[in-house]
Amino acid sequence: MRVRVDPLVCEANAVCAGLAPEVFDLDDEDVLQILAPDVPPEEQDRVRHAVRSCPKAALTLDE
Repeated sequence: MRVRVDPLVCEANAVCAGLAPEVFDLDDEDVLQILAPDVPPEEQDRVRHAVRSCPKAALTLDE
């Protein structure tokens, strides 16, 4: 599983970072960073939930 962000859509609401902090983080300029684009198996359920919860639908999963 791989996760991507569309930086033109992302508003850095940090919902994803709150739900899956091992995979998502905001940098000092409030730009979303994907710490683990190739999602580890133990994080996959949390990342799926984070992607579904993104208020701007800025995240995409490739499974």
